[in-house]
Amino acid sequence: MADPETKNIELPLDAETVCGLSAGDVLHLSGELYTARDAAHERLMELIARGEELPIELEGQVLYYCGPTPAPPGRPIGAAGPTTSYRMDDFAPELYARGLRGTIGKGNRSRHVRQALQRHRGVYLVAVGGAGALLGERIVSAEVVAYPELGTEAIRRLTVESFPVIVGYDCAGGSAFVGEQSLGQAVSGEE
Repeated sequence: MADPETKNIELPLDAETVCGLSAGDVLHLSGELYTARDAAHERLMELIARGEELPIELEGQVLYYCGPTPAPPGRPIGAAGPTTSYRMDDFAPELYARGLRGTIGKGNRSRHVRQALQRHRGVYLVAVGGAGALLGERIVSAEVVAYPELGTEAIRRLTVESFPVIVGYDCAGGSAFVGEQSLGQAVSGEE
């Protein structure tokens, strides 16, 4: 079996790029993305509920579910492995509706997240769990941009070069997860 071709993708993402990706594609991401975990998502949702401006622009952006370790001397960040994604499933559909194009994490997602990917032309990307030190080497800069009091869960803007991910779910309903059926082209109105 031949190795899959790696696609080099520049961030941020647009709908055309996202719609050209298929479940199972191997990608190398370069550009800026943001980290956000549970606590940051809760704060973003509170702002949305109050009708207030978010601290980051979501349009075309990718959120990496990651709480990095402190940076060692000479590096912008420490280990930066993915967090289990289903913990953000309650928040993801609303963020995709507001222009978010992608998320990165580990593990599969709920049906309502997969439906949101189809509805809003988004993509879910999977990073390899347990490889945080190696993934951290693909991050060339890191800056806290919101909620510094959350420590490791603060929102950070990362600049990445050739950051390796796999398309877990595409915007056509395809899945790279073994034993999981594709949602196909139909989008159910059920959440």
